[in-house]
Amino acid sequence: MNPLVVLVLCLSCLLLLSVWRQSSGKGKLPPGPTPLPIIGNILQIDVKNIAKSLSNFSKIHGPVFTVYFGMKPTVVLHGYEAVKEALINMGEEFSGRGSFPVMDKFNKGHGIIFSNGKRWKETRRFSLMTLRNFGMGKRTIEECIQEEARCLVEELRKTNASPCDPTFFLGCATCNVICSIVLQNRFDYKDQNFLNLMEKISENHRYLSSPWMQICNNFPFLINYFPWITNKFFKNLVYMKNYILEKVKEHQESLDVHNPRDFIDCFLTKMEQEKHKQHLEFTFENVVITALDLFGAGTETTSTTLRYGLLLLLKHPEVTAKIQEEIERVIGRHRRPCMQDRSDMPYTDAVVHEIQRYIDLIPINVPHGVTCDIKFRNYIIPKVSFFLLYSNSVLLKFPSAQCDSTPLST
Repeated sequence: MNPLVVLVLCLSCLLLLSVWRQSSGKGKLPPGPTPLPIIGNILQIDVKNIAKSLSNFSKIHGPVFTVYFGMKPTVVLHGYEAVKEALINMGEEFSGRGSFPVMDKFNKGHGIIFSNGKRWKETRRFSLMTLRNFGMGKRTIEECIQEEARCLVEELRKTNASPCDPTFFLGCATCNVICSIVLQNRFDYKDQNFLNLMEKISENHRYLSSPWMQICNNFPFLINYFPWITNKFFKNLVYMKNYILEKVKEHQESLDVHNPRDFIDCFLTKMEQEKHKQHLEFTFENVVITALDLFGAGTETTSTTLRYGLLLLLKHPEVTAKIQEEIERVIGRHRRPCMQDRSDMPYTDAVVHEIQRYIDLIPINVPHGVTCDIKFRNYIIPKVSFFLLYSNSVLLKFPSAQCDSTPLST
């Protein structure tokens, strides 16, 4: 048979299969923009600003709608009411994690952010309990934060009040707090291994938000057929994984199960306690990926929030003046601030929340999935589907900090 005829027949079959798969779900899934065969709604979405595209779709199709990233249907929840109904009223059914092929290829279902099912529940429960035991918002971690804040101020003083970009210092400070919790030790801001780790974390955050990564997540075959797209990303992940693995081995050699020093010690102790179980969730692979998740979720996000917070306070000197007055009145100049001060500083607390709301750091949440076939607002969402929480639509509607009833966005 003529090769051209074979090619045409194959393409026709793919198109028919795509149309059938997309149309077969239309009677169950919420309505949305009409997808094209194979590529779905990709041409209707601005990959550089997906959040804006989803917002435009919601104006036409309502707060719950379906878009196709390639041949894969994705249910989008837009707005406070829809998100609340899903995560609060039907929290168990919406507790699954959606597919994220680029990370799935590396994590293989381990860690907290991209794991699922029993492993996710047990790892998440253990991590929260461990952080609480070490004082999440209490004394132990609080002292780490206070010490790092002191070091940050010392570094900033070295600039002699000259204009500077604080991005580097803020990144070092937040990464060091996580190092203190996970690895027990903080590092000097000039330590080369520490700087290498920070560089890899920062690079991969940029890669994850790039248009190429969005395309690879929607068309996973590209990861294998065009590896150059993700080579640098995976190379950075391997570097970070090996760094953490080396630290885990060092911890194992000096482990005292009765006196855990940090998060890794607690995880290794849990591994020892459950080593006789038939199905192990606490393994070397899981401790490494979980530690990487803590760095990935906390370093760039916190430092970026601090940086934007400084910029917003520069833009709103009247807000800055009121914060300064509250600090002088409650804390003064001769002691470090502590968590107990929070209840006596409602204005500062409100401004912090308003900064987090206004900057909209993660406009679209990581993909979620439903744990079973469910009925949601008269639509049927099958277990194989996943959905996106459009965080931007919630944050922009409800100012969280009533700073003289005037949000920072004004």
